[in-house]
Amino acid sequence: MLCFSIVVPVYNESKNIINLINEIYDQDLQNYNFETIFVDDRSTDTSLSILKSIDKNNFRYIVNKKNLGQSHSIYNGIKVAKYDTIVTLDGDGQNDPKDILILLKYFFK
Repeated sequence: MLCFSIVVPVYNESKNIINLINEIYDQDLQNYNFETIFVDDRSTDTSLSILKSIDKNNFRYIVNKKNLGQSHSIYNGIKVAKYDTIVTLDGDGQNDPKDILILLKYFFK
């Protein structure tokens, strides 16, 4: 089975997290083993409490020790990823989760 990790850095994205998670998990990903890692960059809104409340298979979150920015947050997510293939998404929904399947079809040809 094909495996990949989704890494999503978030900073003050409380208004976007639930919708983004639903969009990710609404994809037809049953032919893949995947995990979703959200990296909270020390949000000052309710992002972290929302992440703590998520109950989805293969979902986890980590929290940066201090605010480090998007690139470092992605790096921290990659460091803890279970799989070598990484898909990154932006926490504000600018990257469409529907593109995951398109990317995977090309990558795993």
